[in-house]
Amino acid sequence: MDADWEGTGKATIQMREVLVEPRSGMSVLSWFGALLAAGLLFLAVAIGTENGVFVVPALAAGVALFFGLIGLFTVGPNEAKVLQLFGDYRGTVREPGLRWVNPFFTKRSVSLRVRNFESERLKVNDLAGNPIEIAAVVVWRVVDTAEALFHVDDYNDFVHVQSEAALRNLALNYPYDPHVDGEIALRSHTAEVAEHLKTEIQERLVQAGVLVLEARISHLAYAQEIAHAMLQRQQAGAVIAARTMIVEGAVGMVEMALDRLSHHNIVELDNDKKAAMIGNLLVVLCSDRGTQPTVNAGK
Repeated sequence: MDADWEGTGKATIQMREVLVEPRSGMSVLSWFGALLAAGLLFLAVAIGTENGVFVVPALAAGVALFFGLIGLFTVGPNEAKVLQLFGDYRGTVREPGLRWVNPFFTKRSVSLRVRNFESERLKVNDLAGNPIEIAAVVVWRVVDTAEALFHVDDYNDFVHVQSEAALRNLALNYPYDPHVDGEIALRSHTAEVAEHLKTEIQERLVQAGVLVLEARISHLAYAQEIAHAMLQRQQAGAVIAARTMIVEGAVGMVEMALDRLSHHNIVELDNDKKAAMIGNLLVVLCSDRGTQPTVNAGK
């Protein structure tokens, strides 16, 4: 245990897990069997001889057997038992099986299994100030039982609260969508954002003896009051990108057509006719509707 002084003027005890290896419960049971047999023997002798002297060792054996059995406990797979003696931390048992310790030890179970939870959908602002809804899934496990039990009041509640606090802080550091090339955003860079979230949650939970195995965003959307406007913005961006591609392709096709006509001497076009041809081709290629040809029959 270490004592760290904080600004309050009081010492904060830093607990560290200490592994202990108690006696095997099976070997102790054999001693209890012998004690039980001795107690029954004294009791039988006391009844048979009607001599109260033998009652005392029989009662002593019974009391010893009672308190001895209290010291027996089991440890399951991926489980730990934290031992305390009158409030003082004495160690942690991690080895599975039937074990025996001092009957006056109190034993508290701590699960070492991998756990996960999904946070509530939080309404926060992103880096650009847009209100968004965000939630995350956090996978974690206890790695230090002493810190989990004695350094925080309730490590389960501590994990949930600190994870949501880290998620809120994450949303403030990134925009929902990238506004410039290479900018990390919540929607476009899921791997980078997930790694940042995992690191920030781990920094908050290290004092509780918890290891964060994975953290990732499970829900991400604009808040309802701006969802429709942002959808229109995304649709407009998609339309502009599509139109830009269409125009670039149309210009290339017009250029190719003029080069072929000129190269094969199919027809001689002056600047006015070229301009008219370019305009017609661009209308045909860039229009979002089917064009209707007009046939010039002459006069």
